[in-house]
Amino acid sequence: MSTIRDVAKRAQVSVATVSRVINNSGYVQSETRERVLKAMQDLNYKPNAIAQSLNHKKTRNIALVVPDITNPFFPELARAVEDVARIYGYTVILCNSDEDLKKEQGYMDIIQQKYIDGLILVSHTLKLNHLIDEVPVVLLDRLVDQNIPTVTAKNYEGAILATRHLLDIGCRKIGHICGPKYIPTAQRRLQGYLHVVEQMEWFSDSLIVEGNFQLELAKEATLHLLAEHADIDGIFAGNDLMAVGALKAIHQTGRKVPQDIALIGFDGIFLSKAMEPELSTVAQPIYDMGAIATRLLLKKIEDQPIDSAYHELDVTLLQRASTRR
Repeated sequence: MSTIRDVAKRAQVSVATVSRVINNSGYVQSETRERVLKAMQDLNYKPNAIAQSLNHKKTRNIALVVPDITNPFFPELARAVEDVARIYGYTVILCNSDEDLKKEQGYMDIIQQKYIDGLILVSHTLKLNHLIDEVPVVLLDRLVDQNIPTVTAKNYEGAILATRHLLDIGCRKIGHICGPKYIPTAQRRLQGYLHVVEQMEWFSDSLIVEGNFQLELAKEATLHLLAEHADIDGIFAGNDLMAVGALKAIHQTGRKVPQDIALIGFDGIFLSKAMEPELSTVAQPIYDMGAIATRLLLKKIEDQPIDSAYHELDVTLLQRASTRR
């Protein structure tokens, strides 16, 4: 294994010069810098990450805190975060919070102790006073404070798209399976549904049931919805995981999708295309959301200017078999 002395010898410079190149500190002539970098490449020399972190007080580690890693939406986000972070030489530490405030506060303590350089946070429970002042933070898919850089999607507009799509294919009574109403993304999707149907003569509050963004709870909620409203012929689920639960419930009652009940979800996760029938959905640009959030965080870590702190990305209606009559 090559050492810094081997690099210095090959580049015909001092060890101190190699150190300045590695740590990007002090003046080094461009020709000398190129010679050192080439020597490092030729010898496959890897600087000691621990020594570098002690020197710069940076670990090149960032943390990603998500509420539920079993929801396929979050692994897709995490993949984007990891891909971009790796390009810039950073490692991602994944934390699953279970939407538990004490658990999230515990992660904050660990992040502070372990010298994490920055944090990408998906949380509705942590507030501004819970965050660590000296650790750069970017919010993803949630809005905690308008002063913190945030990346999200057009949840309200997407819900309007989904609900109008059900009307356009001929649905005459549409129910909604919503996520937890205290989560802003679920609120916005519920508001979009209400914007379309609230003034219709068939609408009632009992057409809204809560599935908590979870498959099994959504299945039970759908069974309750169908028992109370046997004439429902369309369902908008607030995420794809709940749409899968709704699909199971509809089949359990002997009905067919889309012939008896048209069904559409939200998110665009891979699971929506793996179902039979394939689920229509309002797709978020999941990978782009994770990538943009990571680039924003790395800019904050490196003290680079940020052009825009708030990014609300467009969504896309994907019609598949579950709404194709």
